[in-house]
Amino acid sequence: MNFIEEFIKKESSAGIVLIFITIAALAVANSPLVDIYNNILHTPLSFDLGPLSIHTSFVHAINDGLMTIFFLLIGLEVKRELLEGDLSSPAQCVLPGVAALGGMIAPAAVFLLFNYGDPDAFKGWAIPMATDIAFALGILSLFGKRVPVSLKIFLMALAILDDLGAILIIAIFYSDGLSFLALGIASLAFIGLIMLNIFGVVKKTAYALIGIILWVAILKSGIHATIAGVLLAFTIPLTAKDKKGKPVSVSKEMEHNLHYWVAFFIIPIFAFANAGLTLNLQDFSNLIEPMPLGIILGLLIGKQIGVFGFSYIAIKLKLASLPKNSDWKQFYGVALLTGIGFTMSIFIALLSYSPELYHSLDLLAILVGSLLSGVAGFAVLALSLKKINR
Repeated sequence: MNFIEEFIKKESSAGIVLIFITIAALAVANSPLVDIYNNILHTPLSFDLGPLSIHTSFVHAINDGLMTIFFLLIGLEVKRELLEGDLSSPAQCVLPGVAALGGMIAPAAVFLLFNYGDPDAFKGWAIPMATDIAFALGILSLFGKRVPVSLKIFLMALAILDDLGAILIIAIFYSDGLSFLALGIASLAFIGLIMLNIFGVVKKTAYALIGIILWVAILKSGIHATIAGVLLAFTIPLTAKDKKGKPVSVSKEMEHNLHYWVAFFIIPIFAFANAGLTLNLQDFSNLIEPMPLGIILGLLIGKQIGVFGFSYIAIKLKLASLPKNSDWKQFYGVALLTGIGFTMSIFIALLSYSPELYHSLDLLAILVGSLLSGVAGFAVLALSLKKINR
């Protein structure tokens, strides 16, 4: 099994696991166990590291700490794809690149259309821009070998570029109160990591130790701590030689080892900690308000318009071509699946709004928009694949 097939298999399985974890979180949050659930999430945690001591809660430790490993994995994936994978040449990255661009612009435009003039709601403009690769590939995997591999690779490449766009947005638009002392320490740590790369260091512990310093410094700097994971990933060598002169890829080894933990441990914990919404009929009636409606339609309508529309124009202009052995109906089904935001959308929502502002209405909107996109994409693919395989 090659690296791409292994990646797809793990992400597909993780998507199915996420479905059950999300259902479990909702069940617990709407049961007599809800108080225990909330008390555990808000348990205070403290780490004394001298001038860089950390005081946080269990849920923030998950969102700022564990999710840094998730962003590390994304960074490793992006680096590999850009240097030697499906995004390593202009011809290969045109279609997923154009699709990802459209899939960020159109959902944000839909959201802003509903929330223009509301400074509080405006902060969430990036929420519907994200695609959850695990969920999307998980649904795609339900059709087995009937789905062309090229279509799966397109979805994977699009989601990776989509994540890269989300990372840039988080770094630029969701940072505040910058500490120049902490930024200085972070810069020195980053330079240290670059030097390890230049001198061909292949010891993972060396990168891990300086990476921890980088994470703590960025956490205290005002930039979101998860960006440390991406910066660390970009410094880990893709190709190097060990002491015996044998070629090794520290980056690929780390990516391979992290996939299991991220897919089946970190993301499920994040989902269980953040998808547990206490629901009532009033919450669903409030979904027609501009903010949640902007999220739902951004994911369901904006994503498909951006991904399919931008791709259609690029293909008609002969700048790109449809994935091999696929047709427009299948491609449209995949475009609908990109409206499954979930993990990254929830992450951006947590940065955009305080829980008291909308009382988790934004998170409910993400679940509804992602669910509708997933069901619509599944239905379109079921019909198109059935016709082809008769």
